[in-house]
Amino acid sequence: MSANRKAYIVGLTGGIASGKSEAARHLSALGACCVDADAISHALTAPGGALLGVIRETFGDEVFLPDGTLNRRALGEVVFNDPAKRLILDSITHPAIQKAIMDDIERAVAEGENLVFINVPLLFETGMDALCDETWLISLDRATQAERLMARDGMTREQAEARIDSQMPLEEKERRATVVIDNRRSVEKLNSEVGSLYQALKKRIERMENE
Repeated sequence: MSANRKAYIVGLTGGIASGKSEAARHLSALGACCVDADAISHALTAPGGALLGVIRETFGDEVFLPDGTLNRRALGEVVFNDPAKRLILDSITHPAIQKAIMDDIERAVAEGENLVFINVPLLFETGMDALCDETWLISLDRATQAERLMARDGMTREQAEARIDSQMPLEEKERRATVVIDNRRSVEKLNSEVGSLYQALKKRIERMENE
């Protein structure tokens, strides 16, 4: 661990519908400190959220419901069908999400945490892996990923594959990741492996701190 850092940072990531949220939930249940980029994003775009105004100015009223709530599905259809508009949305949301993640890490460190997981779907795409001491990738083959996404969100196969294609290819993520966790199996087996990795990492950090 670097001398000027008080917490070991693990980036947890994976493609859409890969199971990374389940892995994060299990880590939290085991007592791990987890910072969730999706939760931060939803808070920033919830009613009263800091980003709603600029999103409305940029994308118009058609991506909002009559009560003023952001219509996430409508916004998704706009940006996933137009790469230029997706880049614009990313330029609005990513800096704010990254700042909030850094703020949460600082708070965790101030509270004495020596290990913090950041659950970031676009960890490699946004370069946030540079903040991490290591990265864990929940890996899932494309066919299973598409099936789970269709079942979870009621998407057509074309819509599901468009979402998958908007992210970095799995092979590139596997090349970059420190740890690859295969999730073509049951939730119980996923959680068992994640739990074992977590316990081993805690012991490793303890040894590092005692050196």
